[in-house]
Amino acid sequence: TARAAAPRVAAAPPTPPAPLRTPAPAPEPPPPSAAEQQRIDRLVIVVLDPGHGGEDPGAVGPAGTKEKDVVLSIALQLRDRLNANPNLRVLMTRDEDFFVPLHERVRKARRVQADLFVSIHADAFLKPEARGASVFALSQGGASSAAARWLAQRENAADLVGGLNVAAVRDEHVMRAMFDMSTTAQIKDSLKLGQEVLGPLGRVGRLHKRGVEQAGFAVLKAPDVPSILVETAFISNPEEEQRLRDPDYQAQLVEALATGIRRWFAKNPPLARNRQL
Repeated sequence: TARAAAPRVAAAPPTPPAPLRTPAPAPEPPPPSAAEQQRIDRLVIVVLDPGHGGEDPGAVGPAGTKEKDVVLSIALQLRDRLNANPNLRVLMTRDEDFFVPLHERVRKARRVQADLFVSIHADAFLKPEARGASVFALSQGGASSAAARWLAQRENAADLVGGLNVAAVRDEHVMRAMFDMSTTAQIKDSLKLGQEVLGPLGRVGRLHKRGVEQAGFAVLKAPDVPSILVETAFISNPEEEQRLRDPDYQAQLVEALATGIRRWFAKNPPLARNRQL
């Protein structure tokens, strides 16, 4: 007998593929602050200013060492040290033995929109036992000490040595800015910069004063550029004069100054420029 055919079972429909899951959109980052919006990755410009030069020797030590020669040597080494950083460029107010008026040193810094201005000197005093490094910022009012006032008067007289009539050279913008908000901010930043430099200097040698002093130095009057004047040591002190002539000691000073400058920029990233260079 014929066998009854088995009933056909309908094939199950294929399982449709699972729908692709769309990843959730990443959360939007918080909007940058106004300060962060202004910050950009750009070349940082530092102007180094070796004091005196040419017919102006600056202070002269007991052994005949001239301030202008020592500070030029230190500044050139510091230039090379800082220029090793690809994001930093150093410009000099002088790179040889020639005279530059004080107001022209300030103009150079402002013309290139410098981020920092560092004037390098070697101190001198009537008493040979005076010793130690000092850092100065501008003062809108009186000097922080009688010694600071005396030193500012001596440094400001450099133009007279170069045959320049200071009274005839008036940068009206700078004079006017002495009383405006930009100069107040400049002094505040300059004091912070000075503290960053004082720390490393104090590990190289003795400090004459542990705080940043202030006086009316003409070369620090760029209203929009944080500016300090560093007295590396007392060239009028026989022991410190010999140190200033020592290449190893100069190298230590250079490293201390470079460290302070790097620390300043680490805490104060550069802002966008107001105009293109």
